[in-house]
Amino acid sequence: MAKDLDQPTDDRIVAMQNPDLSCRVADLRAFKAYWHGLRRGADVPSRGDVDPRGIESLLSEAFVAEKIAPGLARLRIAGLHLSDLMGMEVRGMPLSTLIDTQDRGRFSAALVELFERPATLRIALSAAGDLRRGPVTGTMLILPLRSDLGDISRALGCLVTTGRIGATPRRFRITACDISPIDITADAAPAQAPGVADNRAPVGPAPGDNSATLPAERPYLRLVRD
Repeated sequence: MAKDLDQPTDDRIVAMQNPDLSCRVADLRAFKAYWHGLRRGADVPSRGDVDPRGIESLLSEAFVAEKIAPGLARLRIAGLHLSDLMGMEVRGMPLSTLIDTQDRGRFSAALVELFERPATLRIALSAAGDLRRGPVTGTMLILPLRSDLGDISRALGCLVTTGRIGATPRRFRITACDISPIDITADAAPAQAPGVADNRAPVGPAPGDNSATLPAERPYLRLVRD
């Protein structure tokens, strides 16, 4: 199942269906590009390599999720925007809490692909309005990560929305989902020639840098400047 659950949600469709959200397309591209930059060869990045400074433009919308069962993941870290959507702190809650009950089966199937295949997910979302609140549309991007043990059981994601939140909680229907499998059969780290040093810059902060990183999973993603 390479691309499933309706039509692909590429940038052109996002711009046409959600004009206000199209201004965040560049941020979403940068978010995924940061994840790609953490990859070594064809491998999935490690959770320990993630630095919040690399996703500053979407920090309040970002999250880290942990697989706890096939098709089920819980939020280990959540940006403030996710808590605003639910009207409560969401750390420790299932990621599917943000999804309408009618679509949680579809969402679960997509998470199986993300962790088991593995694959990246881009999901178009919509929450209908009522007398107390207006409609909200959004895009959720979920990218697999390896845990400290080396298994693919973590995910880096973000949820950007447009529309007034209004009365909470807000839960979303899935309007489209793009599942993009990752080929990790190639060598994760190409062998170096003898005597050639690895010139890649470290992902984490330099010694003495007190900027926030993510060595321990905390309730919210924050960027602290000295």
